[in-house]
Amino acid sequence: MSYIFQQARLLNPLEKLDRTGTIKVSDEGIIEALAFDNETLPSSPEDRIVDLRGQILAPGLFDMHCHFREPGQEYKETLESGSEAAAAGGFTGVALMPNTKPVIDSPLGVAYIRHHAANLAVDLEVVGAMTVESRGEHLAPFGKFRSYGVTAISDDGTAIQSSQIMRLAFEYASNFDLLIIQHCEDKSLTQGAVMNEGVFSAQLGLKGIPDISEAITLGRDLLLMEYLQKHKLHEPLRKPRYHVAHISTGAALDLVRKAKRDGLAVTCEVTPHHFTLCDESLFQAEDKGNYLMKPPLGSRENLEAILQGLADGTIDAIATDHAPHASHEKECPLDQAAFGIIGLETSVGLTLTELVEKRIITISRAIELLSVNPRRIMKLKPILFAPGEVANFTFINPEKEWRCTPESIRSKSSNTPFLDRTMKGKASGIFHKGRLLFSEPELH
Repeated sequence: MSYIFQQARLLNPLEKLDRTGTIKVSDEGIIEALAFDNETLPSSPEDRIVDLRGQILAPGLFDMHCHFREPGQEYKETLESGSEAAAAGGFTGVALMPNTKPVIDSPLGVAYIRHHAANLAVDLEVVGAMTVESRGEHLAPFGKFRSYGVTAISDDGTAIQSSQIMRLAFEYASNFDLLIIQHCEDKSLTQGAVMNEGVFSAQLGLKGIPDISEAITLGRDLLLMEYLQKHKLHEPLRKPRYHVAHISTGAALDLVRKAKRDGLAVTCEVTPHHFTLCDESLFQAEDKGNYLMKPPLGSRENLEAILQGLADGTIDAIATDHAPHASHEKECPLDQAAFGIIGLETSVGLTLTELVEKRIITISRAIELLSVNPRRIMKLKPILFAPGEVANFTFINPEKEWRCTPESIRSKSSNTPFLDRTMKGKASGIFHKGRLLFSEPELH
């Protein structure tokens, strides 16, 4: 038996492909043939034909910033429930951050994730910790991580505060060709703070996080990179590679723009909540706990800067920072609430509604941000639409209008500010690992 995905809009920016066509895939999950426009492919009665007329067939989406909470906090999310949420959102792969309990700071943690993820519907890439227990004091075993196939490291949730430790991280990561993913935050400025510092934090009587906290840490890291490159202190090592997690301010984007012009290997990602909401959204909301995250929702000016960064190409990827929390961790006084929201199941809808429909970016650029670029940044195998290649697809219905409800959420948690929000555009299914999974019943 083969699968025949017919009359889809085949959209793969990596191959500069945007044509109506049909793809035939073997039951082992290998692409057998392609046909374009009104051409047909031979089929047998045993073949499964899926009519994708009016839908997009894109390379499988990849979210390079997620938290599945296992091991240690399975009451919030598990590898299984997180994978179900990813598949429902159209993702065939995700990268898991290491701030679990215990922290993934050794190959043992990597092996645990891989063992329990072997039979799941999506790929789980593991991001190793930069320092032991993510304390920012002693480097984790980068070489051992690399030998286990890890391609990126991060102390996500906190930034290394010591410049000397950060320098060592750059040098050792370069030696093993590991991508550094930095959560940029000067902790001395943010300790005990809750939301963006400004008029709305003042009106709510909450301690504010100054938005320069992000740029200060990012600026230090870029100066270190520039120093190592200028003095060639990294040679004969590779150049350091650096990725800014969940960038949220115009000042940080300006630093990234300059770093790219100067030839530094710097990339950055943005979350859907940071290109959709601002601190005024939190101020006006009733369920304020679901609007708390780090970095915080910024000012309207920073929101406009993010949209500009998406439009001009400064931002390289969209990542959800999927961060499940139990209801009691959000429905409490704001200075006690946990930071973070879920995002896998609303990412495509928000991207198409807030960016593509409003002509800030094209649909092709959206697929780059959600699939092609995250894989490139993490040095994962690219997805090609060609005979002999492994089939790894996401199906997207760009015209589907839908509403996010608690009942529709596959994640174990439902902490999102987008409940009851109507969106246009939805992932309707995935094909990965030889398995066809639908999130929309009309495709069955």
